[in-house]
Parts: sequence; C-alpha cells; structure tokens
Amino acid sequence: MPVPPLSGASAFEPAKTLEKAAVRPKVMMLGSRGIPNVQGGVEKHIEMIGTELVQMGWDVDVIGRRQYLPNASKSVWNGIRVIPLWAPKTMVLEAIGHSVAGVLFAARHRPDVLHIHAVGPALVAPLARLFGLKVIITHHGYDYERQKWGRFAKRMLKTGEAFGMYTSNGRIAISQEIVRAMREEYGVAVDFVPNGVSVQPKITSTEALSAFGLAPRQYIVMMARLVPEKRQHDLILAFAKANRPEKLVIVGGADHETEYSAYVKALAAETPSVVMTGFQTGAALSELYSNAALFVLPSSHEGMPIALLEALSYGLPVLASDIVANRELKLAPADYFPMGDVDALAAALERKLSVPFHEDGTDQLISQIQAEYSWKKIAERTADVYRSVLRRRRR
Repeated sequence: MPVPPLSGASAFEPAKTLEKAAVRPKVMMLGSRGIPNVQGGVEKHIEMIGTELVQMGWDVDVIGRRQYLPNASKSVWNGIRVIPLWAPKTMVLEAIGHSVAGVLFAARHRPDVLHIHAVGPALVAPLARLFGLKVIITHHGYDYERQKWGRFAKRMLKTGEAFGMYTSNGRIAISQEIVRAMREEYGVAVDFVPNGVSVQPKITSTEALSAFGLAPRQYIVMMARLVPEKRQHDLILAFAKANRPEKLVIVGGADHETEYSAYVKALAAETPSVVMTGFQTGAALSELYSNAALFVLPSSHEGMPIALLEALSYGLPVLASDIVANRELKLAPADYFPMGDVDALAAALERKLSVPFHEDGTDQLISQIQAEYSWKKIAERTADVYRSVLRRRRR
C-alpha cells in the first residue's frame, strides 16, 4: 500500500535544457495545482507517475496553477516540464478557469495524449475533443460529495464526471468501487489503476521532531488538508476523550482559509497536547511518519487514500474510518472504526495505543505494499491505457 512523501528536493532546471526527442510520445497532464511538493493526492499522483513515465521514455508536461508553483516560467523537475498557467484565485472558479486555459494550451502544443485528472477539470473534456485531442480521464473520487461545495458546484462536478465518462477516449479510476460505479451509471469501459507508494528507508534523525516538541513513538499522526471531509475535528475530540499521554500531530494546511480550517485550528489550540505542523514535505514529513506510534485517517470521503498507503509503507499501526475507499485496502477489522463516531474513535485509540509499537513484522508489511502499490507499476498500467488509445487512433 503506500509510499512516503515526496521524492527529495530535486533542483529545477530551465525548460530549454531538455531537448525533446522526436520519437518520444508526449503526454500532457491537466487538473492539478502543480508539482512538486504541492499539497494534495492528485498532485502526488501526477508527480510520481510523471517521474516514472519519463524514465519509461515519455515526454511529460504538467500544467500547474501559477500561484502554487515556485517558478513563474516553465521549468523542468525530474525530467518533467512544469508549465505554470493562469488560474482564478477564487476557490469556486480556480479549477475550471485553469482547466479551460490548459485545454487551449494543449490545443496549441498538440500532445499525443491529454490526461485530465479529477471530475471537476473533466468538464473541459468535450472542448478538448473538439480541438481533436486524445483525452484520458482519471477519476480520483466523487468530488461532488465533498462538504465544502454548495449545490451548484456539486451539480457542476457531477456534470464533469458525466462529460469525462462520455467524451473521453480512455478512462481510469483509482479504486475498484469507482470502476464499478462508472460502468453501471454510464455504461463505459473504465480501467482500474490505483494510487501508489514509494517505499523509502525510515528516517532515524529527529531534527523535525525536536522542532515540534515531539519524541519518537510518543505521538499519533494524521496527514491531510484542512477540509471538512478529512474530519480532523473528530480526531481532536476523540483524542481529548481518550486522555492519553501521547501527543496528537495534525500535518497539513488549507489552500484557502475557510470556516472549517479556522475551526480546526481553534479546536487544536484549546486541546492540550495537539500539535499543528502545517504542510510538510520531504525529509521532515518522512521523519514524522518514521517515528509515529499510530496513524489515523478519520475521513468521510476519499478516492484512494495515499496518506494511509504511505503510513502502511512505514509499517505503522493504523486506524481508518470505515468508508468504502478505506475498506478497499482490506485492513484488519480492528483497524477500522465507524466514521463520525467520536466515542468509537476514542475507544479505538485507547485499544491501539495500549499495545506498544513493535518493529517485528513490519518488514513483511512494507514488502507487500511495495509489491502491490509501487509507482513504477502504476505508471506502467497508466502507459498501457495511453498506448491503447493511440493504437485505436492509428487504425
């Protein structure tokens, strides 16, 4: 199941330093804030499969939103061309405005494949097809179920799902449950390609821990953006009820400050032993995973939880809400609790933490996760979908 966070800091190079080989097929990816080290599951997915695709002989362009990227002009990271484009700065219009700009850019530069990620950006799939582009859609989850969206936005996201399923040349879903649902609702072929993980050595340093006042195996950790469907508030309330000696560490930030993010920060501030670290990447994030006593994911909505996969890749004990996406990982029954039930989560924390952490057996778990969810395998399966679409074009 998982891989740790972001591959290490790789220096950016000017885009002009990479010469495009004429024989290399080109994929352009649209639908994320950008890469590298940008918070979000879609962003991690694109970052990791893009890196692997480059190694496999593909030219990879990633279109990102200018305000999230460190460079205002085109650059190259891990062999991937990163292209910053304009995006509105309002939460409701940001994704769709940027997606339209991305399709216009793709129409000009003519990639072999335009790979659109998530159902919101999929609203522009018909436009991309009108420009004669070959379009692949990856369905990362039912974004119209997210609590942050109002009725109109949810309707548009659902429409994006329909447009993506009906008008694209190829379709991918990151969970078997989404595959089944799309086949039943839209009657189209959908390939299953899950999220992945990069198993990395555990970090023995404690520099980041010291900065946050933490001790190895003396804290619970959660990694997620501060959005309502991640339900950080449930974990904080359950932690207070459990009254454990460990600390609770909430890793993640908010793209846009909202009523919910403000509520979580206030709740954390008034609850003893809760540490908010903000968004973390690289060695600091790996260190926080490596030394935790328990990882918890109380979400009400997931596509396929990369953070949970990453925690498992470190051999950590885990607790996850019993939603379909989490249950698809087939963890032991004791690793799940009823979503939204604070009392049940408090009892589960007590049960899990009463058993001291042991390294014994973690190597087997880590090897299993690496075998099933390596990003190399995920990229190979994604490339198979690309090739299938390109073969159909040549017939």
